[in-house]
Amino acid sequence: MDISTRKDIKLIITLFYDKLLSDKIMLPFFEEIIAQNHLEAHLEIITDFWNDILFDTNTYSNNVMQKHLDKNSFLAFKKEHFTIWVSYLFDTIDANFEGEKASNMKNRAMSISTVMQLKMNIYKS
Repeated sequence: MDISTRKDIKLIITLFYDKLLSDKIMLPFFEEIIAQNHLEAHLEIITDFWNDILFDTNTYSNNVMQKHLDKNSFLAFKKEHFTIWVSYLFDTIDANFEGEKASNMKNRAMSISTVMQLKMNIYKS
């Protein structure tokens, strides 16, 4: 079954974040969100971001690149972080969905990962 609703995206994001937050390498990027008890709000924002991408809605209003550049200024992203991020997201999508939207989400995630790495000057092939 393919991704067909915002609820499907929220499921992916929730399961995906379960993996990220269980990973000692990835956890430091989210400790502030957790400490401020903003995880649920963060998951809603990320769900909105992906909903806009997959279903051409207009609910996400932040600058996703700037948020990551700001975080990178005091907690450096490395290629390894992007590799883990993509791997967990793909695993989560593949375990729950298949079809055009699922493929779209994976393709866009790979593009986003590449652009972020280029902008942070950490991309190495």
